[in-house]
Amino acid sequence: MNYISKNIKHLRSLKKLSQEGIAEELQVTRSRIGSYEENRSAPTIEFLIAFSDYFKIPIDILLRNDLTKAKDFSFIELNNQRVLFPITVDNDNENLIEVVPVKASAGYLAGYDDPEYIEQLQKIKLPFLPTGKHRAFPIKGDSMLPMKDGAFVIGRFVEDRSEIKSGRTYVLVTLNDGMVYKRVYNNIDLNNSLLLVSDNKTYNGYSVPINEVLEIWEFTCSINTQEYTEEELKISSILGMFNELGVELKALEKTLR
Repeated sequence: MNYISKNIKHLRSLKKLSQEGIAEELQVTRSRIGSYEENRSAPTIEFLIAFSDYFKIPIDILLRNDLTKAKDFSFIELNNQRVLFPITVDNDNENLIEVVPVKASAGYLAGYDDPEYIEQLQKIKLPFLPTGKHRAFPIKGDSMLPMKDGAFVIGRFVEDRSEIKSGRTYVLVTLNDGMVYKRVYNNIDLNNSLLLVSDNKTYNGYSVPINEVLEIWEFTCSINTQEYTEEELKISSILGMFNELGVELKALEKTLR
């Protein structure tokens, strides 16, 4: 089903714009806006591109999903999936990344779906990131060595949880554990859960029911706030090499005895 006519009208209303106002913004006539909203004619591809760029919402979401359930521009639930929009941009139309500061990370669980909370977060720009909605999260502790305490992980918002790839790292916002950064194994088809594993093997892995996962962000890159020592770099290189080869250090120890 094509929802574009009702979505045009609803999104215009959220912006508190008249038909004449949105027509002026998109450089079309008011009668064209009325025709599209009343479903008397289909929008041109040029209009869809302009409308998508203006509201920062992908065209496929505009066409395939009923956005009238959204009461603001923070997020919408689509088929039990939480879709964030719009992607924040600066005056040069470059994507901006909200940064969850260390001091505010404890409050993220309470404010993750509050537009006012998200709006007040500081923002940075990293032009080399792939497409998608990104956010930066602080890392605490040593469970994901060699990632240091105080580093930031930048993640891309995962809309469809069936796309979670086993063995990759994600930032998860969970109902009972708050915000965590772990290596994730997708067991949704098996027992409707995710297995969360630390790279630091002194920590035990644990499972989280998928219905307790509020948000999930796939690792894109990290920002270290401290310099690595020469010794740490050597250790990191060795660990990275064994991880790539799929060799467990404990198994290696047995062969050396």
